[in-house]
Amino acid sequence: MLKPISNYAGLGFLKLVSLLPYNAIVAFGHGLGYIAARAPGERNRVVKTNLRLCFPEFDSVEIDRLSRQHWRLLGRSIAEKSIIWHGSIKQLSKMIEVKSAVDLSSRKPRILVNMHFTGIEGSIILSALAKDKNWPRTSGFFQRMKNPFFNQKIIDWRNRFGGNSIDRQGNSIEIIREIRKGSFIIIAPDIDLGLKDSEFVPFFGIQTNTITAVSRLAKITGAEVCMMTTTLKKDGSGYLCEISKPLENFPGSDPKSDTARLNQYFENEIRLRPAEYYWVHKRFKNRPNGEASPY
Repeated sequence: MLKPISNYAGLGFLKLVSLLPYNAIVAFGHGLGYIAARAPGERNRVVKTNLRLCFPEFDSVEIDRLSRQHWRLLGRSIAEKSIIWHGSIKQLSKMIEVKSAVDLSSRKPRILVNMHFTGIEGSIILSALAKDKNWPRTSGFFQRMKNPFFNQKIIDWRNRFGGNSIDRQGNSIEIIREIRKGSFIIIAPDIDLGLKDSEFVPFFGIQTNTITAVSRLAKITGAEVCMMTTTLKKDGSGYLCEISKPLENFPGSDPKSDTARLNQYFENEIRLRPAEYYWVHKRFKNRPNGEASPY
């Protein structure tokens, strides 16, 4: 009985937060991050472990500083999900600006490779603006949550402007069909989803388990592959969703090399804004050759 009550209480709270002025939502999120950064727990240890692995040149003071910055931005992104999931198209348009180096209305088979910055959910702006801009609908893989109530709610929220969330487990045919139709296909391959259909390739100089889906799908469908990042504007007033020109000579002949190339792109982007990356994920949990997990 308590779990359903807490689920609906959380739902109501998110809706309530979405009604606040945007500056208040941001301030509330920063407060959440301040508390989280100072609360002992597994995820705090994960963040600092990841930072130490990826930035061995940083001393403990710098790691602590970067960790606190990350939690502040992560808290903000959590509060902003009230707008992502409940807000109007007008609210989303004020919060997220889109800049694209390709014609998004062309309906060419195209894969948008997203990465896990704290603003990753901002990709919903493509769905929100699709009708007005004559853009195709947005489709993408989703990873199931342990909480079935919020698992379904998040699917509903992401699809509320006509998007199409596809369960990544066993639905390759559907995603291929969507690519060929010219839908926006968004894939974020920079998390460890297990050893199936994955390769160990360098990421910050560490052999890192990474899915090869982008290379394989591009090869099958002939789709263009464009990088997409959603990051904070310099003045902190909102987010900028940028879509690049298609990668040249992608895919190549080897999915492993293609995947390593994407990881290098991710690393370069992260080094420009390290506090914005999703360090709470156990990026290095699966290790090659029986190595022990750093966590």
